[in-house]
Amino acid sequence: MVGITRGSTSAHIARAALDSIAFQTLEVLEAMERDSGIEIRELRVDGGATVNDKLMQFQSDLLQANVIRPKITETTALGAAYLAGIAVKYWNSMDEIIKQWQADKTFMPVMQSGKTESFIKGWKRAVRTAEVWASDS
Repeated sequence: MVGITRGSTSAHIARAALDSIAFQTLEVLEAMERDSGIEIRELRVDGGATVNDKLMQFQSDLLQANVIRPKITETTALGAAYLAGIAVKYWNSMDEIIKQWQADKTFMPVMQSGKTESFIKGWKRAVRTAEVWASDS
């Protein structure tokens, strides 16, 4: 962690952990865009962390794209159930399963892109700082 002071609290650390999820996701998506040449205009999310509205809004702001959370966020068990349903012919096709997906909430960017660029610049600076610290042993 970079930037901890005597005034840092457990709330600051928790917020930094959540923010790091959004920044790391941004970096992965940027790499995917570079590799594929396809611009990502929306992100469909799932998993336990996606129930945090502040995280999803921050993710949308960083990406400057919509982030769409489904009604069912815990999809690991759901995926297993879908596969079992196909195996026993409960569903006849993947199209039937695709129709099951329903959006719960869409997060749209509200932060000015200049402010997000400033946050991203700070993140990259913190990562570089941590890398230097780790290599200077």
